[in-house]
Amino acid sequence: MTRREEKRNLETIPVGSLGIIPLEGCKSLGEKVDYYLVKWRTERESEHKDSLAFSGYQRDSYILKADVPRFGSGEAKGVIKQSVRGSDLYLLIDVANYSLTYSLCGHENHMSPDDHYQDLKRIIAAVGGKARRITVIMPYLYESRQHKRTARESLDCALALQEMVNMGVDNIITFDAHDPRVQNAIPLHGFETVQPAYQFVKGLLTHVKDLTIDNDHMMVISPDEGGMSRAIYIANVLGLDMGMFYKRRDYTRVVNGRNPIVAHEFLGSDVEGKDMIIIDDMISSGESVLEVATALKERKVNRIFVFSTFGLFTAGLERFDAAYANGTICRVLTTNLIYQTPELLSREWYIDCDMSKYIAYIIDTLNHDTSISDLLNPVERIQSIVARYNSGELE
Repeated sequence: MTRREEKRNLETIPVGSLGIIPLEGCKSLGEKVDYYLVKWRTERESEHKDSLAFSGYQRDSYILKADVPRFGSGEAKGVIKQSVRGSDLYLLIDVANYSLTYSLCGHENHMSPDDHYQDLKRIIAAVGGKARRITVIMPYLYESRQHKRTARESLDCALALQEMVNMGVDNIITFDAHDPRVQNAIPLHGFETVQPAYQFVKGLLTHVKDLTIDNDHMMVISPDEGGMSRAIYIANVLGLDMGMFYKRRDYTRVVNGRNPIVAHEFLGSDVEGKDMIIIDDMISSGESVLEVATALKERKVNRIFVFSTFGLFTAGLERFDAAYANGTICRVLTTNLIYQTPELLSREWYIDCDMSKYIAYIIDTLNHDTSISDLLNPVERIQSIVARYNSGELE
């Protein structure tokens, strides 16, 4: 994989000098991405390395110093402490990192998605149009759960996309958008929604040694009708059957901003004795996915593995601890694209899927103005790792 990527990338000239600005909530992910970029570009052999077009190509770090200091009133400003003129800039932001705080008139405030998004706009404003190109990598798409209008209400995600584009952002890269059709808000600009399917499969195969990946022993489940495309993709690539649940709701009541779920109804073939992969875009409170897991256990399934791009765990980890203890779930896999608590990382049932190398590949490729199509469609890589697993080569 690495050799193929590097050979391909060297055939084109970089768009501009590469610069990465990870905002405060995305520092650790940004540092991992930077590590891979430095490593690859140090090892990379090219007769063009000394040419003017490759100026600043090989550096000790591609992270540019930037800060968002706050006044005592809670107001802030974006400051970039290095030159960005002519740079190909990549801004990394985690709007879901609630662990960060700031002082507001003597009170400690935890940063909300709104605060993170405002900080992103401050950094874009500080660039002042001097960069060659700006790409925003926002794994958890800001306000993506408010993607459509069902009553007289705001369309926050579409507004945010238009706002970024109007400020000079050329490309927006997100992961597993709640509804990719939100890109219709900016039809003339770059918008990519990336699926971490390969990293989920790799995480599962690396940590669980006795899987039989065929129709008789395994099945993919979508917990609702909205996530069908994810489940269909994984099922087709792995050669498995799929099933789905749909939520029966009580439309006469609204609780916590939504109609409460009355029951989860199952559509699909016989599941008895099979291992289940439940795949969804996010675990918010976890209530929905655990209800689906419980319903599957009542149908006498074997082990249950949960794949979810974003593990928010807004209601804490206790209900997952209980579900693991009573055998309802076997493992939960989420990515490091958003903030993970130390408690989550310490759990026996949790598998962390590291996305930093994948993001580094995307940045490296885009900086060379080369197609990322094969990175967005990991069928070959998934089938290769399954073949290695089945032959016992996977460590």
